[in-house]
Amino acid sequence: MNYNLAIIGGGPAGYDAAATAAKKGLSVVLFEKSALGGTCLNVGCIPTKTLLYSSKLYYNAVNGSKYGIKVENPTFEYDKIVSRKNKIIRKLNAGIRSKMTNNNVTVITGTANVVKNENGIITILCGETEYTAEKLLVCTGSKVAIPPIPGVDTASYWTSTEALETKEVPESLTIIGGGVIGIEFACLFATFGSKITVIEMAPEILPGIDSEIAAMLREELKHKGVEFHLSSKVLHVATGCVTYSDAEGEHKIESSNILLCVGRKPNLEGIEALNLEPYRNGIKVDTHMRTSASNVWAAGDVTAFSLLAHTAIREGQVAVNDMLGIDDEMEYNAIPGVIYSSPEVAGCGATEDALKQEGKEYEVHKLAMTHSGRFVAENEGGNGLCKILTNKEKQIIGMHFIGNPASEMISCACIAISARMTVDQIQKVVFPHPTVSEIIRETLD
Repeated sequence: MNYNLAIIGGGPAGYDAAATAAKKGLSVVLFEKSALGGTCLNVGCIPTKTLLYSSKLYYNAVNGSKYGIKVENPTFEYDKIVSRKNKIIRKLNAGIRSKMTNNNVTVITGTANVVKNENGIITILCGETEYTAEKLLVCTGSKVAIPPIPGVDTASYWTSTEALETKEVPESLTIIGGGVIGIEFACLFATFGSKITVIEMAPEILPGIDSEIAAMLREELKHKGVEFHLSSKVLHVATGCVTYSDAEGEHKIESSNILLCVGRKPNLEGIEALNLEPYRNGIKVDTHMRTSASNVWAAGDVTAFSLLAHTAIREGQVAVNDMLGIDDEMEYNAIPGVIYSSPEVAGCGATEDALKQEGKEYEVHKLAMTHSGRFVAENEGGNGLCKILTNKEKQIIGMHFIGNPASEMISCACIAISARMTVDQIQKVVFPHPTVSEIIRETLD
């Protein structure tokens, strides 16, 4: 069976690119070894956000008296929370499959292996069937990275996958890694009563996030009982016990469970025959998502550049457009990042830390979220910050928030930075009142 385009991997990059290419007239075959939706839908973004939403409802019930709401002895049934999460995954998975059907995309469930790429034709083996295609888009995604910590081979531990599947809240949990995944799980289980300890080798949690914002979140979580050990190196892992060192020496922490959250790495299985030029531990691509092979493109986590679902979707679109000769190019200056913690954190564009390190000129505009009437009304006793960075031309180059609903406000930053809007242009925008997003204009006043 021959197709114009073969796509390996049915995550956000793959399924969106498949639909886009099919709509533009290409015959498309999409290979997925597991469930459509990839990491994001099945063991990442959607499951964690579903669980976190339940945790926020529970937190509000417990703390409802601040808003004049009294709930007698609020409780939760974690197994039902997890069941709801699984139901939502199934529903959204079915939606993606329906989208593929409606766009005449052939979906093959199974592990695809590229056999050869000769004379402009790519041969792929899936099961015992051979498929050929003129073009290939590699969207094989990423997998959990297991660090080479002594003891990890014999210890019992969770990765994010197991943490999403457990139907019981751990009594105590040591989280190795204070990045986005680790912090979201810290918020989740702490809200439901776990004793949480986070060990991070960097001097601050959330590396890559504006450090001022990250420090504010860490303080908020400390008030909720989360314990942090920064600038700490994990020396050994055993079932229920983590040994780490810091400036004061070696320490041991015992807990009922251990969660490894040290990141993810590109999945290169099944494409070895292509001998593509590598980048970091993934596939090297240019701004058109072209690889070192003229008829092969790559998008998503496998490129080892920006391991985010929304980045992957855009990369897939750029790749398809390039295949069709449509002028398009990937830009990474306005990729948003969100931590769905309590409170939420979001950022887009340059951070102050990066600008300092690069020696670039910039100006900082900051305003507490408590200057927003809507924020005060809905976040009793809460703190937050809007931080905007501009260059010498007064263009918006970075925007960062801590405080709810940061995840919904960050889209304003994406547009402002992508469009290279200036302070003057933002100030002329009429924001609806009362909304928390008004803080953006007020920060620049």
